[in-house]
Amino acid sequence: MTMKSLVCISASFRAVCQHASSCFPVNRGLSVCTSAGRCTNVDFASRAVMAQQPCVTDVRCFQTPRTRSRMMAMRAAPVPSPVPVPAGNRDDEVTENHPGPGITHTTPVKTAQHFSPYVRHVDAQSHAAALVNIHSLFEEDVITKLCSKLADFSSNDRAEGLSALLGACVEFGLEAHSPPVLLLVQESLQLLSSRTVGVLQLCRLGKLACALEGRRCPMVAEVINSISTAVEENDVSSCDAAEIYSLMTVLYEPSSQQQTLMLAALHRHTQRLVHQLKAYQVCDILQSLVTLQQRQAIPLVLRLSHRASRVFKDFSDAEIMKVLSALMVLGQHDEALLAAMEKHLPERMGKCESELITIVMEYCLQVRCRSEPIFETVAENFVCSAEKYTTLQIAKQVVTMGRLNYLPQCSGQMFKKLESILSARFSQFQPRRLLDMLHACIHLQRFPVNYINKIFSPYFLQKLQAQGEPMDKNTLRQLTQLHLSTSLECTYYWGPRLPFFQHMKQFSSRDHAFETPMDNLFYKQVKRPLAQLLGGEFYSTRIFSSVGYTVDVEIYLDENGFILPLSQWEQTYKRIALCLDGRNRFCSNTQHLLGKEATKTRHLRRAGYEVVQIPYFEFEKLRTQEEQVQYLQSKIFPAISKFRYSQTTH
Repeated sequence: MTMKSLVCISASFRAVCQHASSCFPVNRGLSVCTSAGRCTNVDFASRAVMAQQPCVTDVRCFQTPRTRSRMMAMRAAPVPSPVPVPAGNRDDEVTENHPGPGITHTTPVKTAQHFSPYVRHVDAQSHAAALVNIHSLFEEDVITKLCSKLADFSSNDRAEGLSALLGACVEFGLEAHSPPVLLLVQESLQLLSSRTVGVLQLCRLGKLACALEGRRCPMVAEVINSISTAVEENDVSSCDAAEIYSLMTVLYEPSSQQQTLMLAALHRHTQRLVHQLKAYQVCDILQSLVTLQQRQAIPLVLRLSHRASRVFKDFSDAEIMKVLSALMVLGQHDEALLAAMEKHLPERMGKCESELITIVMEYCLQVRCRSEPIFETVAENFVCSAEKYTTLQIAKQVVTMGRLNYLPQCSGQMFKKLESILSARFSQFQPRRLLDMLHACIHLQRFPVNYINKIFSPYFLQKLQAQGEPMDKNTLRQLTQLHLSTSLECTYYWGPRLPFFQHMKQFSSRDHAFETPMDNLFYKQVKRPLAQLLGGEFYSTRIFSSVGYTVDVEIYLDENGFILPLSQWEQTYKRIALCLDGRNRFCSNTQHLLGKEATKTRHLRRAGYEVVQIPYFEFEKLRTQEEQVQYLQSKIFPAISKFRYSQTTH
């Protein structure tokens, strides 16, 4: 019979041990209650008080799927009657085990009362106070007798019983060197040495041992050895794998070669079991990989991401947030997951919490996913419910749309709502977040003219400086780009300007936040046909423009529209900027430029350049060099002819 709990129902603990075999199968939680001293001479059958189960942490969750069916069968079985104690003084009350969810006692006594094991309880019939003393359960002779009773059970049930007792020790703060704990640890070590304990039970014992004695105790070492053997022998189920990952978040030490090798073997084994994982297990394992800092486990993360797409509809809102947050940290994503998100998220977003919407948008931004179904739903929710969002959530949603260059169909209503929120809650926004949001708006050609005067005010610029330190360069680049937009695109703006000494001369940065550098491989593909078209290398590469952007390829024209060699660049009258737009300049699933690249293109045109865009998805279709030359000619020479025509008409 599967053991379900360990119960102490009398101060006469020897009597408890005599009847423990009939009480074990009730519940795996531990329900205890004692009086201030030992309870003696109590008529148990006439008066019984039910003790509330102590609040248990996650290390004391002992129910497994294997035993649920047995619990269902036990509901119909007769419940053992309370243990009678010789009659005598009734001053003290005794307690009886609460059988757990779904199981109730049918004793003929008065209905049990529910009270906390940590406070004094007064019986309604006798009004006699009894001080509940939990610690009397852990007397040395009681633990010894309980352990002797556990010896009759199977290894897994015995391990669960020891877990219940060790869990109680953790719950009530017993020290590792206390006699009851030492006895239980010794009994556990003896059991672990047999190598017959299941993986789930090993994980529970490992967590409890770590809580009592730390990561480097002998009991933890035995648990790790047993689990390593199980992993090497492929004797681990999908449920076991999830439990092992949870255990390793508590025990893992990167300096331990044994644990590192075991974790690598577990990664490989779990990859083969991914198709068996349920939604909550996928979520738990991804969270564990984040805690363990296993970013190098790319094959496993990709398989888990793909599995998440299959079980996406089974995730709760909280699990979706955990899964997406974990994948953002681990830096991997799967196209199938994006498809599942587009299929299932729009119908959820009308009912979900605003935090889920924000995390979905953050994930889309990180993977550069410009999803029309998701973004349209987010925009509609923004119009209807933006007042309920925090300023951080508002900023993140607007920033994502701006940086991914997505203008929703309800953009007029959306930006009208944004303007009303800014009018009412401007002072509530953190300065950096506010700057991020207004800067993202210019990517969509929605210029926050009404608030730029506040951004460029000395008061706001001072607030951007954290604790008196100078502003970081990216903040200054954002301010410079806002200033550039007002100069080149908002000629009707006459408000304050960014002080000249705070202008940044270049927008290139290590994190490529303002422009994506030219793809070297793509340039090598274009280089030869371009030289053939121009009759030589009559161009320069990676040139800093006067407005701070980097031009991929620059061609110089004289006043008659003829191409100049590099030696005569001083005679330049017109410049042609070739933008070799590689894959990284586009959203991952579309042919739309990222917001920063669209802004760069507009600014270069406004600054006087003839901009010619060479997107990778057009150039890659060309098979021969002759086709490539013709393609470049069709792109470049119309720009030259346009300039020549403008010159002749003037």
